Amino acid sequence: MAGGIQNIGRIPELNRRILITILLLAVYRIGVFIPTPGIDAQALAGFFSQAKGTLLDFVVMFTGGALARFSVFALGIMPYISASIIIQLLTVVIPHLEKLSKEGESGRKQIVQYTRYGTIVLSIIQGLGISIGLESMKGPAGELIVQTPGWEFRIMTVITLTAGTAFIMWLGEQITERGIGNGISLIIFAGIVARFPTAIGHTFGLVKTGEMNFLFVLLLIALMIGIIAFIIFVELGQRRIQIQYPKRMVGRKMYGGQSTHLPLKINSAGVIPPIFASSLIIFPATAVQFINIPLLKSISTSLNPTGVIYNILYAALIIFFAYFYTAIQFNPNDVADNLKKYGGFVPGIRPGPNTAEYIDRILTRLTLWGAIYLSLVCVMPSFLIGWWGVPFYFGGTSLLIVVGVALDTAQQIESHVLARSYEGLLKSGRLKGRRG
Repeated sequence: MAGGIQNIGRIPELNRRILITILLLAVYRIGVFIPTPGIDAQALAGFFSQAKGTLLDFVVMFTGGALARFSVFALGIMPYISASIIIQLLTVVIPHLEKLSKEGESGRKQIVQYTRYGTIVLSIIQGLGISIGLESMKGPAGELIVQTPGWEFRIMTVITLTAGTAFIMWLGEQITERGIGNGISLIIFAGIVARFPTAIGHTFGLVKTGEMNFLFVLLLIALMIGIIAFIIFVELGQRRIQIQYPKRMVGRKMYGGQSTHLPLKINSAGVIPPIFASSLIIFPATAVQFINIPLLKSISTSLNPTGVIYNILYAALIIFFAYFYTAIQFNPNDVADNLKKYGGFVPGIRPGPNTAEYIDRILTRLTLWGAIYLSLVCVMPSFLIGWWGVPFYFGGTSLLIVVGVALDTAQQIESHVLARSYEGLLKSGRLKGRRG
């Protein structure tokens, strides 16, 4: 991979894609600092300073700090992810959506359009709930957060936040189409990474004041490096199923007979399960934080990120989405049919349904280990936070997303480099067949 990345400067198309990605992410980060009108910034900052280590602090991490500033991007990309989850779940139970999912590119575009509509609806609902809740909330000194409460503020806030989420959604799609990497994942990645300098500075501040031991910080750094190495090791790990192609005669020449493999990753779903699981917890939790209803407040309090209930629910959702997303992305029956169509087979396994069953059995076992790995990485640091007072921004979810997205983006860059190198070989004639 390092050798391929060294050749980035020689490929104008790849340079253009990387530049577009950086510029669009810069636009996103600028939008995080544009405030929504009608808010007392100091009172809001005081309110969020009291939410450190709570679920609301977790929400702030996923919005890249936009919610703490109540900027135009305060809702972040979470409504889009929630809409994606809902549409994908409905695809399993609604025949029309299931039919669209099997119609190739045209069906995919229609499903994406439904996801956009769902994003707008969820943004309106969430924006209205937050605007109403903010009107009754006060800062540490008792000052009102909303300067002029009323329907004018509510409507303006809903329009602003909905437009902000729609713009982020558009940025993510543009990055995916014109840039490099997955746009939505990169937006979350940028939000998390942007908070690292402040987090590091705050940690050293705790060391200076004596609230945190310096040796413990070194231990924390070593633990982070170990977790990152473990994530990279598992993300690159795969099970290779041997595929054999029989020999065949074409004219007077014998072709085929080669042996290849079908790679199955340990974690086929990538960082999607933690993102989906977080979104399902964050979406209602965000609105609950701004609604003054005792029952909802008590439910929100029980979902403390360092609590047992939250971590059990989080791990269960990660395991569910690991299987769910893998099933959507990889169909053993299609793979088995394609192998049979081109004459390929797994040694010792009959082609067709038996091959599909064999692949499905291996994939199910790999997904189980992948889901357990994701759950451990995301949940284990939460106990460190609760037991030893580790700052919340060093959570396993943030490290997993950062490392996972970085690996995925680096692999896409390498694919562009290899494709370009292959085209260069074809143009130079080095791969042309011999002439008789």
